[in-house]
Amino acid sequence: MASAALSPSSFLGPLSLRHGPHGPRGPRCLRHPRLQVRADQATLPVLSFSGDRVGSASLDLRSAPPSTARAVVHRALLTDQQNSRRGTASTLTRGEVRGGGRKPYQQKKTGRARRGSQRTPLRPGGGVIFGPKPRDWSIKINRKEKRLAISTALSSAASAADAFVVEDFSHQFQAAPRTKDFVAALRRWGLDPSHKAILLMTDLPRNVWLSARNIGTLKMLTPRTLNLFDILDARKLVFTRSALDYLNDMYGNNNVDSDDYDDDESEENEALPDQQADAVPEGGEGESSDGTS
Repeated sequence: MASAALSPSSFLGPLSLRHGPHGPRGPRCLRHPRLQVRADQATLPVLSFSGDRVGSASLDLRSAPPSTARAVVHRALLTDQQNSRRGTASTLTRGEVRGGGRKPYQQKKTGRARRGSQRTPLRPGGGVIFGPKPRDWSIKINRKEKRLAISTALSSAASAADAFVVEDFSHQFQAAPRTKDFVAALRRWGLDPSHKAILLMTDLPRNVWLSARNIGTLKMLTPRTLNLFDILDARKLVFTRSALDYLNDMYGNNNVDSDDYDDDESEENEALPDQQADAVPEGGEGESSDGTS
């Protein structure tokens, strides 16, 4: 799969849940896809903090076959976006708007159109016709299917040479956080700070987070906050060695039928793609000079 296809917009074309031709929940083939699994192994370069290549590492993840990969990823992406909707939009009908109990003027002999209430939807301040009401937008997806979608997206990025591994560099920022040094490290790794990227770490030290939080195009993710939207939205994926081992253990071939995955939060309460509150290390946010993450 080419890297150009790894974007959320490519999965939200004519198969959108709201605008699809098969009703509000999409076509039947997306609601009940037949899961098939295949193994894809990719070799990723390992870079040091100075940008030198010091070795290679393998990313061996299971992924969906090309015939069903798009449908699986599309369904998982739409499920995340649907479940992030609060569904609290509400309007008042003509029966709920305050006032309008008295007939404005008599029925006949005025030469005007008959009117029974000032709160008719045809008048300013009146009710709303077919307006939104609070509703539950959440939809269900199987846990194995969601894991397969994430591993398929990761495998596709790795096969398109959009991912690499960096050695642990937390000791470089042990003394104090330095955003300038972090941006310089990104450039040494071949990353453009103006392009979107994600950095997956199993442990996010506070100084590393403080150094990177003002870089708006970089998402610092942990296994708890790893999500499909950020994977598809990023141009480059950066993993630490410990994060790579986590991906191989969680999404590798040895964990195909494992059911001991501890899901601390339900799918309806997962963090939004643009929020990284769970990625904040212990100790509070700290003070920022002029921006936020």
